Amino acid sequence: MKSTKRTLITALAAGLLAALTACGGGSDQTTLRVGTLGDAPPNIFVDKSGNYTGFDNELLKAIAAKQNLKLEFAATEFSSLLSKVANGQFDVGSSAIAQTDERKKTVDFSNAYNFEVMSIQTREGTPITDESTLAGKRIAVIQGTVGDKWLGTTVPAAQAVRFPDYAAALGALKSGSVEGYVLDQAIAEKNVTENPDAKLKVTKSFTTDIAHGFAVRKGNGELLGKLNEGLKQVIADGTWERLHQQFLPTAPVPDQFKAGKPE
Repeated sequence: MKSTKRTLITALAAGLLAALTACGGGSDQTTLRVGTLGDAPPNIFVDKSGNYTGFDNELLKAIAAKQNLKLEFAATEFSSLLSKVANGQFDVGSSAIAQTDERKKTVDFSNAYNFEVMSIQTREGTPITDESTLAGKRIAVIQGTVGDKWLGTTVPAAQAVRFPDYAAALGALKSGSVEGYVLDQAIAEKNVTENPDAKLKVTKSFTTDIAHGFAVRKGNGELLGKLNEGLKQVIADGTWERLHQQFLPTAPVPDQFKAGKPE
């Protein structure tokens, strides 16, 4: 009889522990698999210690801390990132992803956490000043990005040379195999400062109204709700502004991301 009672008590205790853990009462954290890039500073990159960092990834880490979530990062190419989120290989996509209507057909997005600022980058001495001078030129873009779409729509006469990642596109610009490069302003500015011998320059920058968001699998409303709530918290307590100043000091801060204005 005593053995039976002990067995019953053990079973009840195990069931209670499982219930508490399922409800968030346990010590275990939910681990999210995050797909990101390793070569696109200052937004997303791997530092010298092998840590995934940058504005987007550090912001996601801060959001995760607020919501008791654990993150596990893995590098991928941008061109395949959203499909890997859609098929469940990654729980979250973090890569300064612009929320276009086309991409919204594949994944759902968190609330906006920044906006797209694009640039045209060249080498000194190259006769490119703005979009009117891109026709007939070999111009690098990252496949599937806003820059890729912008070039094809705005300057269809330009020869778009598509690359799977930022490092390959930068290498092509430095070697002269392309004459220009359309990409995010922050990354373009970083290219200039980190490659002084290449004599790169940003010839024009322009702000868009396209929001950046973290990507999640369609229908995953629970995760989306946690990301959005955590985002509100890190905006309200000033973490967003601190990280923006650390990684993107030359970019303007929209009013909606200033401390105390979580909406």
